[in-house]
Amino acid sequence: MTNHEPFLTLYAAFVLVTAVFIGSAAGALAYLGGTHPALSVLAGLTAAGGAVPVLRGLIR
Repeated sequence: MTNHEPFLTLYAAFVLVTAVFIGSAAGALAYLGGTHPALSVLAGLTAAGGAVPVLRGLIR
């Protein structure tokens, strides 16, 4: 194979990394607010999942 296409485009990588950052921040804030660690992880995952379509719409 001589065709070296990237696995992810720069756009997709930026959206995913930003969503992970938002999810991490939300999970950390939930944990610091006194929430159980498992619920903090769920809050972070929910925030990251919800951020992906919002970021996709904002950046395009």
